[in-house]
Amino acid sequence: MFSQDLRAVIRNTSTFVKFVCVSCTCGYLLSFMEDSVTVMSVTPGYLSPPNFWIWTLFTFWTLEVHFLSFLADILTVLFCGKLIEPLWKSLEMWKFFAIVNTFVAILSSGYSLFYSMITQNSEHLYDTHIYGLAGYIAAVAVAVRQILPDHLIAKTPIGRFTNRSVPLAALILIILLWSVGLMNGQTPVMFASGIFVSWIYLRFYQKHSRGGSRGDGAENFTFASFFPTIMQPAINVIATPVYNLCLRLSIIQKFAPPSETASLDSVNITYPHDIERRRQIALKALNERLSKSSPDASRLPKSFPHTSKLQQQQFQQMHQTLMQNQFFPPAIALPPPSASSSEPVAGPSASPSSHQDRNVMSGSSISHSSSMNTSLLNDAEIINIDEASPIK
Repeated sequence: MFSQDLRAVIRNTSTFVKFVCVSCTCGYLLSFMEDSVTVMSVTPGYLSPPNFWIWTLFTFWTLEVHFLSFLADILTVLFCGKLIEPLWKSLEMWKFFAIVNTFVAILSSGYSLFYSMITQNSEHLYDTHIYGLAGYIAAVAVAVRQILPDHLIAKTPIGRFTNRSVPLAALILIILLWSVGLMNGQTPVMFASGIFVSWIYLRFYQKHSRGGSRGDGAENFTFASFFPTIMQPAINVIATPVYNLCLRLSIIQKFAPPSETASLDSVNITYPHDIERRRQIALKALNERLSKSSPDASRLPKSFPHTSKLQQQQFQQMHQTLMQNQFFPPAIALPPPSASSSEPVAGPSASPSSHQDRNVMSGSSISHSSSMNTSLLNDAEIINIDEASPIK
């Protein structure tokens, strides 16, 4: 049974997911060999001149020395294949993966270089080994926050815990685990670098297929929005000058509204990525409601007569008939005037007897239509009673 489920998972995954999972598995197996960490991981002392171990930028993410870390990498990649890849497509997944891992290794190496300069300890550059997918896991947390920011994870005494809080909360947890000795010192650095690199790429550089726009200019995806509300003004004081400097240096481009001719006072600006994100939220909510409203067939006994579909079809036909009639009688066709009569039946000089005859005909037609509608309603109520009756 387990082997069949495993084959189904492998068959339904994309090439990207298969490649990353196989590479991580091989890297974990190679970690048991001697000197594998030195050869495959990024060592800041060997990456910088005069050694230039450039190949480690392509192999460090495959290496894991702990089984729990290896398992977390595999689960994260599988999660990406199910949630993010259907929205971004395969090419964007490869690009995001390569950009995040490359810059995470470079930033982590730069941090080690800066730390060794402050402490004047050159041995730190050769004792530090950067490996694993900690930076990519942080990037996935940022991407999920962008796609489903208001998705509720849990309700806590201090408030709602949603996807908005996941990147910062995970970073704080990793720092706490490092402080008690359960993680090495490079994991918090790689995780923080992954958050920063992925946010910059998704915020300013990611190209969208719809409209050809770049980045995500939503107000709920600013750098300050990653922090608690009370800290956001202080973060904006630091982030705003940096943003303005990058604009002047043409490193990034200012977000332009979709319509330049429309009035900003009368038009609600919605970026293409916001539309896609809202569509995914609506689809998810609709699927949840449908799953909750669908009857649980497993609770019904085998002897229960399965005629609900036929009854539903009959009820739908009756409902359509009632909606078409709208509880009003159909148009009454008046009889043609008799040949012996010289005046029209509906003329202003019609006799009182003709008016009485027409009233009698209208009354009989109305009573006939009312009796037909009442009969249909009774049938519909019988069907509802049969479906709602308890099972004995």
